[in-house]
Amino acid sequence: MPKIKTNRSAAKRFKLTGSGKIKRARGGGHHLNAKKARKRKRRLNGIEFVSGAVANRIKTYV
Repeated sequence: MPKIKTNRSAAKRFKLTGSGKIKRARGGGHHLNAKKARKRKRRLNGIEFVSGAVANRIKTYV
């Protein structure tokens, strides 16, 4: 079976950890921040892990 090309847009958005989990950044923290609450902006700071069927699909892209 031939190798599949890496989806470049997905490769820029997701990173694989050593244990095989997929890291992603939360969206919505880059602009129009003046009207967002501090608590909301803090929540958008960190990374999150993708899980379930979505993670399996992303692994084929990255």
